[in-house]
Amino acid sequence: MPITVVAHLVDGDKMQEFNKQKIFWHSRRGMLELDLLLVPFATDVFESLSRQDQLLYIDFLKEEDQDLFSWLMQRAVPKESRFESIIQQILAHNSDSA
Repeated sequence: MPITVVAHLVDGDKMQEFNKQKIFWHSRRGMLELDLLLVPFATDVFESLSRQDQLLYIDFLKEEDQDLFSWLMQRAVPKESRFESIIQQILAHNSDSA
């Protein structure tokens, strides 16, 4: 897989870069159910997200696997409501791909 760097202007002139391969590897969690949702999302959708949603997805990946699993299986609601939009985008991508 070639490395694609997605760059965005942050705070007017600072450049923030996202290494797509790094995002892909952070999306691989080692739990099949999570991998089936997160890897395709990272591969197919991440680059097309707004800068705000890209940052949100990166923060989302910092959460514990059991929390991600509960949220994505809709068994629990995240304490931080800001994650709800990225969860809905991940689930929508999954249902579009099915």
